[in-house]
Formats: sequence, structure tokens, C-alpha cells
Amino acid sequence: TPLISAATFTRLRAALKQGAALAVLGFRAADPTGYGRLLVEGDRLIAIREQADASAAEREVTLCNAGIMAFDGRKALSILEKIGNANSKSEYYLTDAVAIVRDLGLEAVVIETSEDEVRGINTKAQLAEAESVMQARLRKAALDAGVTLVAPETVYLAADTTFGKDVTIEPFVVIGPGVSIADGAVIHSFSHIVQSSIGKKASVGPYARLRPGTSLGEGVRIGNFVETKASTLEGGVKVNHLSYIGDSHVGANANLGAGTITCNYDGFSKHKTEIGEGAFIGTNSSLVAPVKIGKGAYIGSGSVITRDVPDDAMAVERSQQTNREDGAKRYREIKTRAKAPKAD
Repeated sequence: TPLISAATFTRLRAALKQGAALAVLGFRAADPTGYGRLLVEGDRLIAIREQADASAAEREVTLCNAGIMAFDGRKALSILEKIGNANSKSEYYLTDAVAIVRDLGLEAVVIETSEDEVRGINTKAQLAEAESVMQARLRKAALDAGVTLVAPETVYLAADTTFGKDVTIEPFVVIGPGVSIADGAVIHSFSHIVQSSIGKKASVGPYARLRPGTSLGEGVRIGNFVETKASTLEGGVKVNHLSYIGDSHVGANANLGAGTITCNYDGFSKHKTEIGEGAFIGTNSSLVAPVKIGKGAYIGSGSVITRDVPDDAMAVERSQQTNREDGAKRYREIKTRAKAPKAD
């Protein structure tokens, strides 16, 4: 029963403080079949009857046992010692404690809660049902805290997700464990975030993936089809599209062009990439770690960088371009002749 709340345990404890020797958690079942029934007289609980032992009239009762009982510790052992095995299955039923409490002249009470809160999980289908209930709770809590969920039913949250003020979450976002999202941040559609910290006024997605260890500073922009992992991006960094940033530290206001890849894994170990403040990484660049790109450095598009680049330096690594006059025309002619049917 993973959906039980702390508030419910507090209510059970309060009943004991008010003089009850035993407090039993109950719920009104839409279909009580299979549940033990709570039999009451007025406000007092007189027995819990298991399905197999219940009479026809008792089986009509919809107030059911949730399987959670709170005992007054000062009386618990004397009650438990009297439990016998005089039922149809020759088993010891903890639920017999209710009748024993009554026989001792003590008080047993029922504390009611919702059926959703006491859902048990024995199958994958029940697990999915419980997850649905939990997600509804988390979404409501986020909305009540001032988070804008554009389409709440499409957003998945974790129990430990924390939000600042004026956060916006667009449709079809999945947020896993260990995520904090600061004031004014926007998470665009189809993004997946786990164990990451997102700074104030940051923008993530659409179609972004933030993996464990990602830390985004204020105003960072992570665009579509960008993946980050174990990386810190300081304030104002832009990684707008089609890039992988892993095991990296990126200085404030750096700009990483489309197709930037930090090559952090050599097949045996992970290595770190450091990109300085204000650096510009041109489109389709590969930074082969371990490597350091200095402050204000400029990496030309299409470069494969394997050595450190000093502050304010420009690094360009690409083969020399050659143009062959009419080369495309000759190539097409050769290919066309090769495809032509051969004479018999």
C-alpha cells in the first residue's frame, strides 16, 4: 500500500491518544469481494470478518479492512497473546484482536480513508493503477504550488520533484527522480529529465534529454535533440540543437553550435571536456576529451579538436577543399553509362 500518507498515520495515532486501544484503517470498497469486512455498532468497531468466515449479510457490508492497525503499545502484548487459531483455516488472524479488545472492555475504532490510498499491488495492472493515482496527486500538488502544467494529464513527475515560482511545463514531459527546477524555467514538450538541476529562467527542449549529473545555470538554453550528462553549464550557455554534452564544464555565455559532440568515452574510460567562458563552438565540431577550450576561443565548424585551445585563440581542423572543374558532370556521365542496358 505505497499510497498511504503521513496524514493518515497521524489520524491513527490521534485515535490512540484519545483512548482507543486499537485503531483500524478502513475504506468503502466499490467491490468488497475478497476483503475483510469491518463490523461496527455506532462509532465502535466490534469485529473484522474475513470473506471466508462472513455471513451473507456481513458480505453485503462495504466498509472494508485496509490491513493497517495501530495498537496502544502499553496494551498490545496482552491483546496479541490471546489470539488463537479458531477460524475456518486454522490460522492465526491478527484481525481477531478487535473482538479481544472488546472482550477486555477496551475500545476499538475505525479510521476511514479513500480506497485509492490503500490500493494494494500484486500485479502489473495494479501497479499501473497505483501509479496513475500517484501521478494525479503529484500534478495537483504542482498546480496548487503555482506550476503551469499546460496539459497536466500528459506530464509525469517524481515524488521528490521540486519547483520554484512561475515554472511552466509543456505537454508530454517526463521528470524522473532527483530533479529541481528553479524560478521562471520552461520545460518544453517531449523532454525527459532525471537527477538534474535546472536554473532560473532556463529553457529546456523540446525533445531534450537531461541525464544524471546535469546542472544548468540561470538562463541556459537547451534546445531540441540535445542530450546532457554529468555536466555543468554556467549561466547564459546556449546549446540549441542536435548536440551531446557529457562529462563537461561549460563556462558562462558559451555558444555550442548544432552537432557539437564532446567525445567523452574512449572505449575504456570517461574523460572531461572544459569549455571556457564566452567560447564559440562551430557547427558539427567534435571535442575529443580530455581537452580544454579556453575563454573566448573560437572553434571553426567541422573541426575535430584533440588538443587544448588557448584563451581567445581560433582553432580550425579540417582537410583542404579542392574543386574539380566539371567533375560533377563527368561523374554523372560515368554513372549513367554504367546503368545503361548492355546490348546482347
